[in-house]
Amino acid sequence: MEFAPSEEQQAIFDMAKAFGQEHIAPFARDWEAEGTIPRDLWPKLAELGFGGLYVSEESGGSGLTRLDATLVFEALSMACPSVAAFLSIHNMCAKMIDAYGSEEMKTRVLPGALSMQTVLSYCLTEPGSGSDAAALRTKAEKSNDSYLLTGSKAFISGGGYSDAYVVMCRTGAEGPKGISALLVEDGTEGLSFGGLEQKMGWKSQPTRQVQFDGCEVPLANLLGEEGKGFRYAMAGLDGGRLNISACSLGAAQAALDATLDYMAERRAFGQSIDQFQALQFRLADMEIELQAARVFLRQAAWKLDTGAPDATKFCAMAKKFVTEAGSKVVDQCLQLHGGYGYLADYGIEKLVRDLRVHQILEGTNEIMRMITARSLIGSR
Repeated sequence: MEFAPSEEQQAIFDMAKAFGQEHIAPFARDWEAEGTIPRDLWPKLAELGFGGLYVSEESGGSGLTRLDATLVFEALSMACPSVAAFLSIHNMCAKMIDAYGSEEMKTRVLPGALSMQTVLSYCLTEPGSGSDAAALRTKAEKSNDSYLLTGSKAFISGGGYSDAYVVMCRTGAEGPKGISALLVEDGTEGLSFGGLEQKMGWKSQPTRQVQFDGCEVPLANLLGEEGKGFRYAMAGLDGGRLNISACSLGAAQAALDATLDYMAERRAFGQSIDQFQALQFRLADMEIELQAARVFLRQAAWKLDTGAPDATKFCAMAKKFVTEAGSKVVDQCLQLHGGYGYLADYGIEKLVRDLRVHQILEGTNEIMRMITARSLIGSR
């Protein structure tokens, strides 16, 4: 059992961290204030192979493992978890196209996605179906050589910003077996967007409702087979849960590093505050939580990479544990900064806001508990 990253994995992490510190971290607060991420950032990330991290090499992607990808998202989130998480969404969509798209679709769409000239968004959640995703109502009716798509999606990162949307929709009966996946390209007639959502965190990601009013989507834009879209979506979410966990981990590590620096400089009662034993215990607890979270996350990623039968359960458990650990750590870091932690200048309050949503998306942490419990009961 090997716990240390390989030389190649360490190089991947170092490359992603260096990019984030140079091209993302200095601008993260400005992008948050503007409510958008500059489009010219994505091709720069794509030059490093980050536009298709686990798209197969045969399709032009980087062909990395899920474990490798978590290192990228951990490193980038040390600069800004909002930007890193948006990249994760794009990669999840690119992988779905690589795994389930026809050869014609892959030839047509993947080159732009891998260069990130084409930015992708994922559309599953609806105003009336969040955790109960199989209850979605967006409907696609086949008509001649196209589908007519009607409905709406909620909380879509990149709504009105992205170039194409992977949309889960109902092509058959009620329940998960009636759901298919379509690729809807920006500019399609009948595609529109709601107003920009005002959010607690992730403010640099433009988030809107995505609305379909008789959108005419070519039959060639069906991913895989009709009726299998829910299975595709759930398979994508296993990796998405690892990625969002990695984003929590990296951001919390950055907060702890900044807190150690602050405490070494801040003086009270004649000494730096990192010399008070009570505060040292709090630092120790945070370090223990983060190290435990890191090991758990990498074990879950290894299980997904190796096709372990309990991979879905471990991805769910890791997502629950790591995202909650990350939120606890950044909250404690804010407390240790005192009043300064509450100020935007120190960057800690942004991390508190950004990480809170990680316990909700990619399946709420309540759903992660449900997946874990059902796995336990079903295995008896």
